[in-house]
Order: sequence, then structure tokens, then C-alpha cells
Amino acid sequence: MSIITPELIRNCKRCSHELAPGALVCDQCHALVHSAKLDELAAAAKRFEAMGDARQAREHWLMGLPLLPPNSRQANWIQDHARSLDADANRIQSAPPSENKWARKLGPVGPIAVLLAKSKVLLTAIFKLKFLLSFVAFIGIYWAAFGMVFGIGFAVLILIHEMGHFIDIKRRGLPAEMPVFLPGLGAYVRWQAMGVPLETRAAISLAGPLAGFFATVACAALWWQTGNPLWAALARAGAVLNLLNLIPVWVLDGGQAVLALSKTERIVLLTACLALWLVLGENMFFLVALGFGYQVFFAGHLPARPSRATAVYFALVLAALGVMIRLMPSVGPGN
Repeated sequence: MSIITPELIRNCKRCSHELAPGALVCDQCHALVHSAKLDELAAAAKRFEAMGDARQAREHWLMGLPLLPPNSRQANWIQDHARSLDADANRIQSAPPSENKWARKLGPVGPIAVLLAKSKVLLTAIFKLKFLLSFVAFIGIYWAAFGMVFGIGFAVLILIHEMGHFIDIKRRGLPAEMPVFLPGLGAYVRWQAMGVPLETRAAISLAGPLAGFFATVACAALWWQTGNPLWAALARAGAVLNLLNLIPVWVLDGGQAVLALSKTERIVLLTACLALWLVLGENMFFLVALGFGYQVFFAGHLPARPSRATAVYFALVLAALGVMIRLMPSVGPGN
């Protein structure tokens, strides 16, 4: 197994406080000194897990142990996860005798069964089928409610939102499944967030509304070019949907992103929402502000390492969606 020797870092990258020789945690702001290297190792380990290489994934997770305080929560999680990966690797290694037993029992079709059991192509096809079937059912709900053209367009806007999450997860080298749609309710992307920093989780959560904003820009451009009010209706509906998804509560995207923010950053975003409500005259910003109010005064969880970049990202997406809603005329799907 490879061993990492911690590099000598003299000052905390977060607060610039001078560090003691060999320190793993800043005693001023409690930030992990080697957080960048730990993120790099975690991303590599998750890539190996996605490829099914449990031993390489285990090795990369364990390489991070010298960079963590021995009794920290992160170190304990890595040790538990490494044991789990070791068990997975041993189970895979002992699989051939079992496969041969089933091959004998199944007779002539045994080799085909073993091949299918090993095949990742089959699993991929099943996941894609789940995605396609759920998306077709999703389109059917909105088609019945709003007509064919608007129904399909609105479903595609939600697809683009979910693909924003999916693409951002995959570009970071993390495993993720294709979106699954729940007709009449919404959609989600399943991925493994264990061991991923809060700032990264927040960025992935905000990637959906950002992709949704760009989709509304495309609809707005088509409206300006054609004058067809259908495109304006889609642009406004898409912007409203993505803005509501930024309310920082429960499982909404905003509720996941706010976990990376300090109390001060939540107050700043609360103030920004109230300002956007007054300037743009869109009452939905008051709902988002109420969510931030709850997060400021009642939510107990605050991150050890809050992310100012997440606060800026959150504010920009809120403002962009607000401007889009303000610019689009309020027309119904059938107009």
C-alpha cells in the first residue's frame, strides 16, 4: 500500500494562521490542513469504486489517513469504509466457484447466465430503461395537464435541470445514476455523497438550477425570435420551478446547498432575497427568504468550514432566475 507523507504547510490556507510543524488541523479555524489533497484522494477512490476496483479504491482511501487526526470522524469513516471495501474485494475474488456451480446447475444456458451476471452492460441497460420509462411517464402527466407542446417542453426543462446535477457529479469523477422521474412529483439523481465535502455537495446541488436557468435563456431567445408566447410561458415556468427549488428547506436543492453556509452567509442571502423581492416585485423571493429565515433562527446545523464561494454562487443563481421571471410576460401554456 502506498503511504503519503504529509507535506510541510506553514500557514493555514483558509485563515493564514501559522501552523505548528506537522499540524493536521488549524488550531485557529479548525480547518483540515491537507483538505485539498484529501479531496483529490477521495475523488480518485470514488473513480475506482465506480469501476468496481475495490482494492485500488481501498488503497486510495487509506492513503488519506496520515493526513487526518487519528481519532477524527473522517479517519474513523475511512477505516470502516476500507474494511467494507476489503470485504467486497474478497467476495468478488471468491465468486468464480459459485458461478461455476450455477453454470453446472443451469446446464447449456449456464455460461450465458454467468456472462450476464458479470456484464455491466446489462446493468447499464436496466438503469437507462428506468430513466427512459420514467421520463416517458413524466411527459405523459404534463401532456395530459397542459397539452402536447407545453407538456413535452416543460418535461425537457426538468430533464435539463436534472442533467445539470448529473453532469456536475460525473465531471468530478464521482459515481451517479441517470435521473429517475416521479410522474407528478419531480425527479432525482442518485449518487454517493459519503465522504464528499459540503462545498462540493452544495455546488452539485446548485448545478441543477444553473442548468435550468440556461434552459430558460434558450426558451426566452426563441420567444424573442419567433414572438410565440409558448416559449415565454416555458421560460417563465422553468425559471419559477428552479427558483422554488432553491428554497433552503428539506430535500430541495437550496436545502442541500445551505448546509455549506455559515449563519452570517445565511443572513446575507436572506437580505438578498428580501432585496430581490422588493426590486423585482416577485413574491416567490419572499418564500425563499422565509426558508433562509428558518435556517438562520431555527436550524441547528452549521458547517465547521463554511464556503463563501457557495454563498456567491447561490446569490448569482437566485438573481439570474429572478431577472428571467421579471422579463418574461405572464402567459398561460395554452396562449
